[in-house]
Parts: sequence; C-alpha cells; structure tokens
Amino acid sequence: MTRFENFINKFNENDWLKTAESLLPAIHAVDRNATQIWFRFYPLSLHKYLQMAEDKAVTIQKFVIQGKFELKDQIDSSHDFLYGHRFWKDVKDEITKRAGSFNDETADLSNEIKQIAKTIAAKVKVDESLLIGITAIGLMTLTQVGLEEFKNSDGETKKPQGLMSKSPEQIVSQRAKDDSQGILGFLKTVNKEWTVRYDESKENGKFKIMNDEEIASGAARDQSQNWLAQDARCGEGVIPVECRSAACGTCWIGILGGAEKLSDVASRERKQMKVFGYNQPEDAKPFLRLACQARAHGTVTIVIPPWNGVFGKKIYANVESVELEPATTSAAKLRETIADATSNSK
Repeated sequence: MTRFENFINKFNENDWLKTAESLLPAIHAVDRNATQIWFRFYPLSLHKYLQMAEDKAVTIQKFVIQGKFELKDQIDSSHDFLYGHRFWKDVKDEITKRAGSFNDETADLSNEIKQIAKTIAAKVKVDESLLIGITAIGLMTLTQVGLEEFKNSDGETKKPQGLMSKSPEQIVSQRAKDDSQGILGFLKTVNKEWTVRYDESKENGKFKIMNDEEIASGAARDQSQNWLAQDARCGEGVIPVECRSAACGTCWIGILGGAEKLSDVASRERKQMKVFGYNQPEDAKPFLRLACQARAHGTVTIVIPPWNGVFGKKIYANVESVELEPATTSAAKLRETIADATSNSK
C-alpha cells in the first residue's frame, strides 16, 4: 500500500462519521444531507466484516443482502444523487495524484479532505463547499476499493439533467417548496396531495402521496413503469417493499429534503433500523427512514439505496430483539432469515 492508503485505512467507521459531521458546516446545503446519507449507504464496518468473512457468499446470504452493495461495482455512480457528482472525474484525478505525493501519515483527516477539495475548487472554479462532500466520498471509496481499482475506473459521469441541472440554490429551494393545493388549498385537510421525488435527474422521477400517507404506499400506486424489470427487489413500486410493518428493512431511504415534513420516528422504526444496521441518527426526524413507516405532510425528496440487508447485531452489537408480525407470506419467510441474522450465533 501507498502511504496515503495506510493513512486513510487507519480510520474506522466512527472516525469517518465524526469527520463527516465536523465538515457539515463547510458543505453546501445541497449536499449536506446527501453526504451523510452516502456514508450510511456504504458503511465501512460492513465492508470490513465481509472482507474478513471466512465464506463471503454465505455471510451475504445470512445478512439477507439484496442488490448492489459493493462500491467496487459502482465506483463512478454510487454518488450520483449528490450535486458534487458532476465534479467526480476531477475529484478522482486529484485524489489519485495526492495518493502519489502524500508523505505525512500523522495528518488530520478533516484537513486532508478540505485541502484536496480546495485544490479541486481552484481548478474547476467553483465554491469549495460544493466539493467537500464528494471529496470525502472519494476518499472512502478509495478506502473500500483500493488504489488500483480506484484509478482504473474511467471517472465518467452523465451530464446533469432535470432538477440536478439547476444551480445548487435552486435545487435547495425546490426541495423546500410544497405543492400548491389550489386557490382554496388552505381549506383542504385529508385531500391534500404531495410530491415525493426519488430521482432529481428525471422529470418523471416522482410520485404523488396523500397527506399523512406512508411513502411506501404512495410509491406502490405508481405503476407508470415496469419497476420489477429495473430492480428485482421492486415488486410493488419504485421503492422495494417486502412488508408494511418495519419487519424487513427493504424500504429504507435517505431524505435529501423535507425531513421535517415527515412523521416522527416511532420506537418500532428506530429499534428496527438498528436491527437492519442502518445507522439512523437519534433525531426525531432523521435523514434515514423506513418508507413504510414515514408519513408525509409535505413535499419530500428521497434517494433509494440500491441494496438492503440485515447486519446490525453482528456488525454493531447494539440490537435488542423485537418481535414483529410480517404482513405477507414472503415477508414471513424473510423474517425467519432475519431472525437468524440477528441471533447471537456466529
């Protein structure tokens, strides 16, 4: 390994999360939640556990992991929901360059991220705040895939489209804006309808939801596309769902905007997020939710992770047993597997 790899590899997941949190004031609002979400979508602890597993395939099966969870398969695309994604090639090139010249293994991780971001900002002539989040993500990607894999990806990204082609300020403003309910909208109660955006790069990357309805229910009504053909986990709609009782964890989502417009996290959802291993903050309205539990009373912007699994007890050892009744036969079978994944046996 290079000195740079030795440097970044000495930090554990908690170190990275603390660093990301310390950088939040310096990250532009457009990518503030997105950066925190990305680090939860690709947890370092899970990656390390799988790397050390005696039989990786068996461990993946025991953790009920479905979908694309490894960064090595999506080096250039895992972060496409960040505004900073458009600068990925420059970020990747600068990190690669830094890996070849680094000689101070006592450096501060936060300062290293900011310095790299500052160098890129001068090169591409944008504010440094738009690059800090994607730079931190670049370093974590390097940590998980290794320098050779990191260098060998082409670094190409698609041209920003839809809302993502707008300015950072316009994106932030649009995320905060609620749907108009018409001239007499102020009189509406149960008939209010809101938009949930799940892909800001597509004009049709959204669906409607009734006031105080669970996000997963609204997603299931949208049959405008063959969701199953796009993702084998999506039997009902664009959001993968196996149950409606917080028993499976397939419907976890990140909240890019509008977290304050969702219902508070109930005790069942909070406990189950730990079972699954999804590192949800302790806030009443955090940026990670279960779509089958979060009810909306305003427009919300979400991002759907490309995978799901159950690894909380084995990885983090902070889970209490929770008995839930699955809603379907398939969910019941999944629940049995989850029970095994969260048992004390190795």
